[in-house]
Amino acid sequence: MVKLSVIILSYNTKEITQKSIAALVNRLPVGTDFLSEVIIVDNGSTDGSVTNIKAQIAKLKDKNMQFKLIENKSNLGYPRGNNQGLKIAKGEYILFLNSDVISEDVDFSQLISYLDKNSHIGVLTVKVLLRNGSIDPASHRGFPTLWNSFCYFIKLEKLFSKIPILNTFFGGYHLLGRNLDDIHEIDSPTGAFYLVRKKILEKTQGFDEEYFMYGEDLDLSFRIKQLGFKVVYYPFYFVLHLKRFSGLEKKDSETKNKTKQHFYNAMKIFYKKHYQKNYPWLVNQSTYICINILKLF
Repeated sequence: MVKLSVIILSYNTKEITQKSIAALVNRLPVGTDFLSEVIIVDNGSTDGSVTNIKAQIAKLKDKNMQFKLIENKSNLGYPRGNNQGLKIAKGEYILFLNSDVISEDVDFSQLISYLDKNSHIGVLTVKVLLRNGSIDPASHRGFPTLWNSFCYFIKLEKLFSKIPILNTFFGGYHLLGRNLDDIHEIDSPTGAFYLVRKKILEKTQGFDEEYFMYGEDLDLSFRIKQLGFKVVYYPFYFVLHLKRFSGLEKKDSETKNKTKQHFYNAMKIFYKKHYQKNYPWLVNQSTYICINILKLF
C-alpha cells in the first residue's frame, strides 16, 4: 500500500521544479514499509518544463517510488490541476507541494508517524520559510473573518504585531499571538505544503474548483474543520518557499493583472460561500464594494 502521495503542480517554473523534485526525492523514505509516489501535474507550461520533468523522472526510475506525469494543454488553475493528481493518487496521505518549495529538511516518516498517532488531526504543515528566513505569512493563518480582514487591510495587524495580547486581538489573520516554535492548531496553512489524509479529501471532493488560484487552501481547511478535524502547525521541520516565481511579482503586466484579479475574486468566493449567510444584506454589499475597491490599487 502506498503510504504517501505527493502532488506537485507545475506551471512555467522549469528550473525550480527540478530542484523541488530533487530535494523531495532525497527526503522521501525508501523501503517496502513506506511506499510513496510523486505525481506531477503540468498545467500547460510553455518554458520546456515537461521535457525537463520527463528527463528527471527517467533518471530516478531506480528509486523505490512511483512517478506519474499529467500533461495539461492549458492552465486549468490550481484547484483543478491538483484535483487531477488527487484522482489518481493511491496514498493514505496526500501532500500538496508547490513546485517552488524545497523540502531538504523534512523527515516524512516522522510526520506520517505523528499523524498515525493523532487521528483527530486532519491537516499538518511544517514551518514554511521565505528566502529571507522569515515565515511565509500564508502558511500560518486564521480565517479571513470580517474582523481579521479589516485589521489586516487597514494595517492594525501590522501596527500591533509586536505587542503581546494586542497582537492576538488585532493579528488574527496571521495568528500573531502564537509561538512559532511550538506545535499548535491553526485555521489554515498554505497550499505550498499541505499534508492531509486522503479519506478526508474524499469527503470534501478535494479543492473547490470555483477558485482558479488563491483562497482554495483556506476553503479546503474551512471545510475540513467543519468535519471536526484539526489543522496543525508542526515547526520541527522546515521547507523553503521560493515564492512569487509565477504570481503577483511577474514582470509581465498582463499576467500580473490577471493574478491580481484571481486574488480578489477568491475573496468574494470565500465570503459568499462561508460568511454571507451570517450577515445582513447591507453588510454583505459593503464587503463586496470594499473588495472591488481593493482591486483598483
